[in-house]
Amino acid sequence: MASYGDFAYYYDSLTENVDYDKRCEYIRGLLADNGIGEGILLDLACGTGTVSLKLSEMGYDVIGVDASEEMLSVAQEKKIESGADVIFLCQRMEELDLFGTINACVSTLDSINHITDEKTVREIFRRVSLFMEDKGIFVFDVNTPYKHREILGDNTFVYDTDEVYCVWQNSTDENLLTKVSLDIFEKDDDDDETYYRYCEEFAEKAYDLDDIRKWLEECRFEVTAVYEEMTKQSVTDKTQRAVFVAKKHGTQ
Repeated sequence: MASYGDFAYYYDSLTENVDYDKRCEYIRGLLADNGIGEGILLDLACGTGTVSLKLSEMGYDVIGVDASEEMLSVAQEKKIESGADVIFLCQRMEELDLFGTINACVSTLDSINHITDEKTVREIFRRVSLFMEDKGIFVFDVNTPYKHREILGDNTFVYDTDEVYCVWQNSTDENLLTKVSLDIFEKDDDDDETYYRYCEEFAEKAYDLDDIRKWLEECRFEVTAVYEEMTKQSVTDKTQRAVFVAKKHGTQ
């Protein structure tokens, strides 16, 4: 799993098309549907902390966890600027170790896909279950096999913003492992003809949705719904991102 060094400082610019307010309202709605309107919430693979801070504003006691020190550095700066009461911890998802239990966990923007080993994904689910209260709710999204085959696979995308120019190249194999290569170009503030280039590489893997359901059930989670992203509609064979809602039963 990549640590996202230079990429961390351009992440927000490259995801500015994401409507985080709408996405967090959607998450809050899913949690409320399952009886979670407050309490301790874990933002797993929180990245630069945007979701953590917005959910904190909505009244949750938020813990944000990410393996990237660079991402968390950006998140910490946002926390200081906002004055939010959010705890950020630098931990790998499969090594999650909290001080107490949580009422809910969320993980957004295909963070689970960035784990390219099935055994590790199953350990992540086990660790989330270990720290979750009975009847706690786990909400996360994943890019689907369809998206890896038809949208991401062997394609190139270009992002051109006021802050950065990025060429995103994908290569997908028969196991739906997509290797991603980023070339990031940042313009010099003092010279319009000078650019600084940074390179990042990471990978994502698509998992069968039925397998994900099975792995959750192994960890005492009951999958109560699998939705088309940002809706409450059932997934189809052309769904690009699926949202899982799972309820914990019992304690470890």
